[in-house]
Amino acid sequence: MKPLNVEIILKTQSHISRSSITSITRHYLESTKIRSNTVITQFDNEHHPILHSEAKAIIIEEIPDLEGFINFSQYEINWYVYTLDINGPVCQIEEGDGEGEGQLNIATHLMLPSAHVYNLWENLYYDNNIKQNLLKYAQTMMEFSDRGVDTNIVNCNRVILLHGPPGTGKTSLCKALAHKLSIRMQERYTSGVLIEINSHSLFSKWFSESGKLVTKMFSKIIEIVENSNLLVCVLIDEIESLAHARNQCVSGNEPSDSIRVVNAVLTQIDRIKRYSNVLILTTSNITESIDLAFIDRADIKQYLGLPTPTAICKVYHSCIEELIKAQVIKCDEVESNNKEKLWEICEKSQGLSGRSLRKIPFIAHALYLEGSSIDLGKFLAAMLSAIEREKKERQYFEK
Repeated sequence: MKPLNVEIILKTQSHISRSSITSITRHYLESTKIRSNTVITQFDNEHHPILHSEAKAIIIEEIPDLEGFINFSQYEINWYVYTLDINGPVCQIEEGDGEGEGQLNIATHLMLPSAHVYNLWENLYYDNNIKQNLLKYAQTMMEFSDRGVDTNIVNCNRVILLHGPPGTGKTSLCKALAHKLSIRMQERYTSGVLIEINSHSLFSKWFSESGKLVTKMFSKIIEIVENSNLLVCVLIDEIESLAHARNQCVSGNEPSDSIRVVNAVLTQIDRIKRYSNVLILTTSNITESIDLAFIDRADIKQYLGLPTPTAICKVYHSCIEELIKAQVIKCDEVESNNKEKLWEICEKSQGLSGRSLRKIPFIAHALYLEGSSIDLGKFLAAMLSAIEREKKERQYFEK
């Protein structure tokens, strides 16, 4: 049988055993019509009292190319049972060295799995199984490292680079990947932490201090990494800020602060890869500005483009379902009607980023509708107007 990953997120105060909750959940899944890539958060207290009292959510992974409901008897379920850390990101602060200068927030730490990103993975939509492949890449990287594969023979730096235009979900996907990896590898690691580096803060106001800050920050990361029971994911957003192409930075015969930073980043990546429990996630909007030595260190380079109509349809579908659940839209389910209208909207939305797409339903309701519990057909018509407005407004910002 094919494997299927199912996550059971317990409430913080839950004390139910793993075997009991998995048995109860299996019965629930086999008696309920459920699609893949579903997050279930509401359980009928009358018919499913234990799930109602013990479970915060059940997450069923996406099954590529599956249409309709899941026949759970055809799958061997891999169960992941856990609770979420409810604390928010904690800032890593460095004191300024200059007279009268304040503090620098150079990184934030988020314990995983976290309530702040728990369903982010399920709400990101890409074609070509990009999410699933990235998760496989990351799991393979960590497995090779954990098994002591010699990186001088099979090269692996455990560095992933996501690149593409703004608004395509690169940073969100990195956070979601770290979260999902901490769950899938729970037998190996007791917990995880996402360290998000504030690239812009690392460019110190004091000349030549940035390279030192990078080195100091990575030294603190290594202190965390030395706990072998902890999965450490390091996120460097806009990596071109720290790994700017050195041939574009040269000024005279003296190395600039930018070159010192690039050298420090490359040195620290080579230093930290000795540890088996660390993964570096990076993003970039401007790949031509990244130093080639860093690009060479990235094991996986994945382009994230603007959504296709198929991906756009999934985004809008999730938005509409959320508004139906919140009783903003009056409709039993999206599939019941208006399929052609929704597809027309998706085609007209080409060229918009994922970030812009998720704003369209809000704009539609705010500017083109009145009242609540709106008919789905009227809402889709308002969405068309919102798309036309968004594209017209964007023209003023195009160069």
